[in-house]
Amino acid sequence: MPRPQFEGAHVPIVTPFRNGQVAEDVLRVLINRLIEQGVSGIVPCGTTGESPTLSHEEHKRVLELSIEFIAGRVPVIAGTGSNSTDEAIDLTKHAEAVGADAALLVCPYYNRPSQAGLIAHFRKVAAATSLPLILYNIPKRTGVDMETATVIELSRVDNIVGMKEASGDINKAAEIMNGTQEFSVLTGEDILCFSMCCLGGKGGILAAAHVLPGEWVRMVSLIAEGQVAEARKIHYRLMPLVKALFSETNPVPVKAAMELMGIPVGPPRLPLLPASEACRQRVRVELERLGAL
Repeated sequence: MPRPQFEGAHVPIVTPFRNGQVAEDVLRVLINRLIEQGVSGIVPCGTTGESPTLSHEEHKRVLELSIEFIAGRVPVIAGTGSNSTDEAIDLTKHAEAVGADAALLVCPYYNRPSQAGLIAHFRKVAAATSLPLILYNIPKRTGVDMETATVIELSRVDNIVGMKEASGDINKAAEIMNGTQEFSVLTGEDILCFSMCCLGGKGGILAAAHVLPGEWVRMVSLIAEGQVAEARKIHYRLMPLVKALFSETNPVPVKAAMELMGIPVGPPRLPLLPASEACRQRVRVELERLGAL
């Protein structure tokens, strides 16, 4: 039986806050806006959603609300990763129970496991659920880089169906795509979305797609249709925006962009601070250039 494939422009949605609490009404607004503009899927409780500062109760509530608000219109890929294998299993089982379509699991952070430890971790989570699982490699956040051979071995597990590759190493991504079958490789480095898709990647999980999501959807779709020259134009148009949205730690600039666009997502939680004035100005310039303000 063919394994489920995930492709297109997915958005790791910010978690909106008001007075220190999750702003549930704003979450609904964000979700509806993204779906109306054609995104392929939504990822609650990821890095962009500030999952490290969400309590377990908030994490589960945000996911449940997201599934309720999305109401089957697009796939929901739940962020369920942890540096504790048991905790990752608990969050993944909860995601399955409440109706998520897949789970995104970051490499265990801080612990810095060996490659054998990574394999054991992900195999144990996979054995505990029937959800399709997407690996998430982002070594600059976790302190551990999942090697190509490790990914290829894990890709043979029936319900490990893809990965979000955010190491920034496009050669590694190409090796993974070349060495796997029925395995969805999505970029987590927004600036590499065009290049990755041209090499055979299926799309991305893209924080920058909070801004002009329809353009990101169109770029990925054009590449899939073989219209690379048209897609390249969108890539070059979006490049300065991406640089602005990652000029400070994600999701700080993205939240600033949403506020500038009139969507009250609130500030990030400590230890992240709101965007500096220089960052806000840089983001504003790009939003104005692209007609998003």
